[in-house]
Amino acid sequence: METRNLGRSGLKITEIAYGNWLTHGSQVEEDAAVACVRQALEEGITTFDTADVYANTAAESVLGRALQGERREGLEILTKVFWPTGPGKHNDHGLSRKHILESIDGSLKRLQTDYVDVYQAHRYDDETPLEETMEAFADVVRQGKALYIGVSEWRADQIRAAHELARELRISLVSNQPQYNLLWRVIESEVVPTCEELGLGQVVFSPIAQGVLTGKYVPGQAPPEGSRATDDKGGADMVGRWMRDDVLERVQRLRPIADEAGLTMAQLAVAWVLQNDNVSCAIIGASRPEQVTDNARAAGVRLDEATLTAIDEVVGDVVERDPAKTQQVRRRDLMNR
Repeated sequence: METRNLGRSGLKITEIAYGNWLTHGSQVEEDAAVACVRQALEEGITTFDTADVYANTAAESVLGRALQGERREGLEILTKVFWPTGPGKHNDHGLSRKHILESIDGSLKRLQTDYVDVYQAHRYDDETPLEETMEAFADVVRQGKALYIGVSEWRADQIRAAHELARELRISLVSNQPQYNLLWRVIESEVVPTCEELGLGQVVFSPIAQGVLTGKYVPGQAPPEGSRATDDKGGADMVGRWMRDDVLERVQRLRPIADEAGLTMAQLAVAWVLQNDNVSCAIIGASRPEQVTDNARAAGVRLDEATLTAIDEVVGDVVERDPAKTQQVRRRDLMNR
């Protein structure tokens, strides 16, 4: 397993990170979740990403138990704050000082650790002054509860404003966590150039497009039983944007390209993400240990220009590139979820 610096910081993380969105505490029983974490460690993965909102805090607890006994200094643990947790009352979400300072303590307790390596703003909060948010993050850092700060699904102008405040407060804003894969490239035109300029790295989620890029969904056929597209706990909603025959047909045409490169479809998709120099790592999820092993083997793979060109020719106009599609959430709408 190879490592990369997280942006221009001195923190090194593994090219493949293990994440537990939609799995731990929800779709996957704890013994299977622990087995996946243990397999990630076996593959050399030391970077783990979670969030307080995943399974309404249960995912953090599962990860904390799964990592018990590991040398803390040998791990990089990332978590996030913003979405509603607990009963979801008016101060149970957002990036207010109150919610951030209360949430970090809850996350540390569930993760059974004294600090997280990166504490991330899970979305931009349109109802809290950015100064208040960044000052609260600065206090979290100065209290030793987080080493670095990151954001997730923020637009370029929001990242630039946060970076300026972080410099004034003398804390390290080092990362953005966006959705990014060979079908979803909305960060390329604005977010990536801004982050390259400012020294932030991308911690990418959904590199295989919620499983679509494995090729298991075939146009004109019902999704396989037990797949994410049949999950009524949220998975089907997440994968729905790609469950169109025109997209699925293009994905099937990627198979000979993967075969020519000596890769599985999943490995091709993860390796494609890692070709972007601004990407520090790709987050994989899994419900079975063998999925971890398969995806982890994309680390260190370099795709040649001919392969990258062939991929672009296949996916063509089904690729989404509009930077305005970066997910933004109005805090007032969270109370209705």
